Amino acid sequence: MPSSSSPEAPGTAPDASSSQQKPESLLTVLIAFGANLLVAIAKSVAALVSGSASMVAEAAHSWADTGNEVFLLVAERRGARKRDARHPLGYGRETYIWSMFAAFGLFTAGAIVSITHGIGELGDTGPAEDVTLNYIVLAVSFCLEGTSFLQAFRQARGAATKRRVPVLRHVLQSSNPTLRAVFAEDAAALVGLVIAFLGVFLHQVTGLAVFDAIGSIAVGLLLGVVAIVLIDRNRRFLLGESTSPELENAVLVELLAREQVESVSYLHLEFVGPSRVYLVAAVDLVGNDTEEHVAGRLRRIEESLEQSQYVEEAVLTLSVPGAPVLRPTSDDIPDVVRDGTVEDVASGGAGTLRA
Repeated sequence: MPSSSSPEAPGTAPDASSSQQKPESLLTVLIAFGANLLVAIAKSVAALVSGSASMVAEAAHSWADTGNEVFLLVAERRGARKRDARHPLGYGRETYIWSMFAAFGLFTAGAIVSITHGIGELGDTGPAEDVTLNYIVLAVSFCLEGTSFLQAFRQARGAATKRRVPVLRHVLQSSNPTLRAVFAEDAAALVGLVIAFLGVFLHQVTGLAVFDAIGSIAVGLLLGVVAIVLIDRNRRFLLGESTSPELENAVLVELLAREQVESVSYLHLEFVGPSRVYLVAAVDLVGNDTEEHVAGRLRRIEESLEQSQYVEEAVLTLSVPGAPVLRPTSDDIPDVVRDGTVEDVASGGAGTLRA
């Protein structure tokens, strides 16, 4: 975040890092789309030939994932639009809307179809047929899904390393819904393939089709859990998720580093899109200017703050006389803030700064 007192302050020149982040998310989605499309076609053929309930569930899973990637591509495109007069806080939250559609698609086209088909196949007593094709398709699918998952994991691990947190925690807390969706769907796909393999294998060795049906139901339950988690995370961001304490502290440090700012008594940060925040602060300025000059100084600071690629809008007001001031918990600015790749979020961020 730019500081008037230092041209080298964090956030003054992170545009390269920020511009790399969006293409990386887009690449993650495109790889997932290509892998899911190929896998969906292969699984559908195997399901038609073998009649395996587990393969039908996996085919439904992959077609749901393929459709979801289209929603995520739309989310990336529409959420990246610049703010205008009708949308002063930008279009970032539209990313969560389209990601929500994708999560609902996973629940209906994936979970419900798989569970319903599995329940319908519980009474089947026929022996397993043409299982060789199933094994081949499952193996190829595992490789393709694994490639997509590795891309999502690589992207998540890079940001998690900068935050010094576990990868899974970063994925769950990240303000980037496309990364979270691809990571979760690919991880579920790999687990689902193992479940499908067990269903087909146990059906083959025991001659009991119930194992295949149970595999289909298990895949459906897995997809249902993943979909509910994704729906809940998008819901939280649409309602307005506060930022993490580490980001709040970094912003407070940057505000106090400015020569014009003497103290800060209030600070609110809220995500309005992936890596985009709405900043509100109450500050006490150095000196004792007239009201007209104070208004101009506040506006210049706001414009300076909005130079940062992760501040959608900044609103500053004067502190109430005698109000308790906020003090940084640390002067350290995390790498994830310093280089502009602000994806972190943690519930309970609001109010973590104490006077």
